[in-house]
Amino acid sequence: MNVLLVGINAKFIHSNLAIRYLQKYCTYYKDNIETVEYTINNHYDFILQEIYKKKPDILTISCYIWNIEIVKSLVKDYKKISPDTLIVLGGPEVSYDTVDLMNEYKEIDIVVVGEGEATFNDLMKYYIDGEGNLDSTSGIIYRKGKELLVNEYRIPLGLDDIPFVYDNGFSEFQNKIIYYESSRGCPFNCQYCLSSIEKGVRLRSLSLVLKELQCFLDARVVQVKFVDRTFNCNKKHALGIWKYLYEHDNGFTNFHFEISGDLLDDETIEFLSKVRPGLFQLEVGVQSTNETTINNIKRKTNFERLSGVVSKINQGNNIHQHLDLIAGLPGEDYNSFGRSFNDVYKLEPQQLQLGFLKVLKGSGLKQDVGKYGIIYKDKAPYEVLKTKELSYDDVLKLKMIEEMVEIYYNSGNFYFAIKYMERYFSDPFDLYEKLARYWLRNKYHEINHNKIKLYTILLEFYYDEVEKDDDNIKEILKFDMYLQEKVKKYPYWLERSNDFREDIIEFYKDENNILKFLPDYSNYTSKQISRMTHLEIFPINIIKWSHDFDQPIKNDETAVLFDYHNRDVFRNNAKYVQVKL
Repeated sequence: MNVLLVGINAKFIHSNLAIRYLQKYCTYYKDNIETVEYTINNHYDFILQEIYKKKPDILTISCYIWNIEIVKSLVKDYKKISPDTLIVLGGPEVSYDTVDLMNEYKEIDIVVVGEGEATFNDLMKYYIDGEGNLDSTSGIIYRKGKELLVNEYRIPLGLDDIPFVYDNGFSEFQNKIIYYESSRGCPFNCQYCLSSIEKGVRLRSLSLVLKELQCFLDARVVQVKFVDRTFNCNKKHALGIWKYLYEHDNGFTNFHFEISGDLLDDETIEFLSKVRPGLFQLEVGVQSTNETTINNIKRKTNFERLSGVVSKINQGNNIHQHLDLIAGLPGEDYNSFGRSFNDVYKLEPQQLQLGFLKVLKGSGLKQDVGKYGIIYKDKAPYEVLKTKELSYDDVLKLKMIEEMVEIYYNSGNFYFAIKYMERYFSDPFDLYEKLARYWLRNKYHEINHNKIKLYTILLEFYYDEVEKDDDNIKEILKFDMYLQEKVKKYPYWLERSNDFREDIIEFYKDENNILKFLPDYSNYTSKQISRMTHLEIFPINIIKWSHDFDQPIKNDETAVLFDYHNRDVFRNNAKYVQVKL
């Protein structure tokens, strides 16, 4: 019997952990089971045709909010071309309101509800070996003639019984994120999140986790993303993992964790300050700083303490921090969200994710949409359209602000220019709000722009909104540009001068300069080094100002050397240093 496990991911760089768990857990049936992955960006007909070519007897698809609309179409069309194929769905998007889904889509034969490893193995026993029966298989809802039968909920497995899916190597994960899980469940009860439904947290044995993490370190994979919902809910478990990764650091692999910031104590923060820059990446869900909203969603957050933790970690200058906000939560209007934005922005995270509420099936908030006046899209991902406090006009404004934050903050490409501009606006939210209006007014949102155009738009925005005769902004934008790459195509406003051409040539010819500032390039010729790096003369003291934004910018000719072989781990900016010509 041919069993096909299908994952349809949101992006090419993602990989589906769920289907790999199922295949690995059902080790006795490994010769019967094949896994395939597509993305939502693949043409629908391509996915349908490729699945059909596999000729599965059992077609199983992993379902999430990002792929469920495609899955619904697939099950309908696939039954038309292969009516005898058994169609099984599983995953969070079909584990709630399942009977309604199966009544609407008669093509679905079985839905695995909740955790699927043991349940799927029982299905394999039944369909391949003829052992057991569907009536006694817990964790499924299935079709028996015209009747839908709902079986009892399956007791979750101990997490040590979940297999490690990467013991055959990493060749299939080139250019993809690798996911890993050391716990399931969450101790909190946030009403917008499905993790709150499972009570308690199950931990994988630390000894087993450390053995598996060594596989990633030995293979020198680029990044491992922990999918634990609150990684640090158990200090001993979290600190044990962090200390092991610190002690066995290969100098290359990055590990991403979703944490509760206000749970970190001084001992843990002190330890984190010692790790290699780029070893850890922390994602902290703030969601809102509005106390009414926090209470409405039953989230336990002490923002004052969280702020202190984020600031202390920032002082170490070695850990990338990603802070999240959610627009559309109950009790938060446009102005209140602006205050939440400012509160989080002032913490200076490397990434500020501005997301929008998704009203998930099974979540507590889904039950309270009437109470809070939450109107959301009928189709997945069920994103908020408006609430009692937030109009659809407000949502549209926030959508454009989100776009500005992605382009001008999260990219890291405009770091110093944005820092310079902030002082001229009442607060950070005011800056991005006005920038969003400027884009809309000029219809810039209607087309894609290259990087040079984005710098130009920011310059023109500054001249329109702040000061038309300020030449400092041009120099700072130029500085940002050269931090990213050796500029080959210049915008109209960037004046080029050959006044220092001979001095620059002589700088690269001086071996002492290379040994002092560019030791990694000692085996190259001066011409090769000049092509791989860049030396730019600024008419202002850009270096001094870049280290202290509060001081005034003075006219003071400054030569800056940009080293593209060495970059900072946060914004990918070239290492830069002031030199003398």
